[in-house]
Amino acid sequence: MNTAIPLSYSLRNLWVRRVTTLLTAGGMALVVFVFATSLMLDAGLKSTLVATGEPDNVIVTRKGAITEVQSAVERSQAALVGALPEVAVIGEPLASREVVMLISLPKKINGKISNAMIRGMEPAGVTLRRKVKLMEGRMFRQGSNEIVVGRSVHAQFAGVEIGETLSFGGRDWQVVGVMDGGRSGFDSEIWGDVDSLMQAFRRNAYSSIVVRLTDPSSFDALAARFTEDPRITLAARRESAFYEEQSAGLSRFIQILGLTLAGIFSIGAIIGATITMQAAVASRTAEIGTLRALGFQRSSILLAFLAESVGLAILGGLVGLVMASGMQFVEFSTTNFQSFSELAFGFELSWGIAVAAILFSVVMGVAGGMIPAVRAARIGIVEALRCS
Repeated sequence: MNTAIPLSYSLRNLWVRRVTTLLTAGGMALVVFVFATSLMLDAGLKSTLVATGEPDNVIVTRKGAITEVQSAVERSQAALVGALPEVAVIGEPLASREVVMLISLPKKINGKISNAMIRGMEPAGVTLRRKVKLMEGRMFRQGSNEIVVGRSVHAQFAGVEIGETLSFGGRDWQVVGVMDGGRSGFDSEIWGDVDSLMQAFRRNAYSSIVVRLTDPSSFDALAARFTEDPRITLAARRESAFYEEQSAGLSRFIQILGLTLAGIFSIGAIIGATITMQAAVASRTAEIGTLRALGFQRSSILLAFLAESVGLAILGGLVGLVMASGMQFVEFSTTNFQSFSELAFGFELSWGIAVAAILFSVVMGVAGGMIPAVRAARIGIVEALRCS
């Protein structure tokens, strides 16, 4: 007889041993939870920084500068960029000369000092960021010592309520508004007037220039102009690509840490599944002999026990995935290794992550159940029936 043992046989045995099933599945659920949340955290980081850039915006920095904090753009160079024909014009060129720096602020939760990014910009800078909306208060006025804080800065740092004053750069800066960056990196920034900030920090050069293209497809022409025009010594990148590069270092760290932890924990889960399935084989030796006597082949026995182990793992995987989905309502904050400033981002669950988590649990189930399944398949009919 070559008929396979019905899948219901394997699933029924999981229910019969439901206490050990739940305990083993619980261990696997925790491993899948760690695996899925690390992928969700990485996806949330990339989504936040990619969402910061707009497809028709270009950011211009010094050649070789990885971040705006490291960049310096002379005023004469900034004037050349703003006058290029690929830059959109609505009355005036849609270009914002900007300065980006780090300031230290105390956190609300523990008072510890952490870096926050402050961006000085021209009026066009606000227009260039379509996703940014004011939540409370008003936008800062040009030429004033007023600042607007991002939603995450408002939630994490102390002394940033509307009407409160921050002291940095030898001046007092009044908070006049709170902005929502649409779950982008701007939620973790503070905005103010570029000239006021440059005077306060005695800066003679800008950090970057952000321009809007007349058409997104004109980027290649703009990039070619940067290469061919000897007067321009700067580098131009699409804003979305620039911010995606900002996530590289932290993304790599999250992936390595998360997958290493999941790998270590999965060893324990696989051992747990193996022990559970070994006990199942030992308690059902006579049953295995009966199945063999009825004509079921060794391969059918092997597949039945392997299906039982995989079913156990999928149950754990689904529970772990449900637990991980709850993390979508949590926002995580840490230092971005590229900019050395505090960056807040959430956990993002996608179908790709869900499928990867279930496949990971199936791999654990196969790895944990293979040895007991092979052992069950190798038991002889006489030996098995003698045990009864």
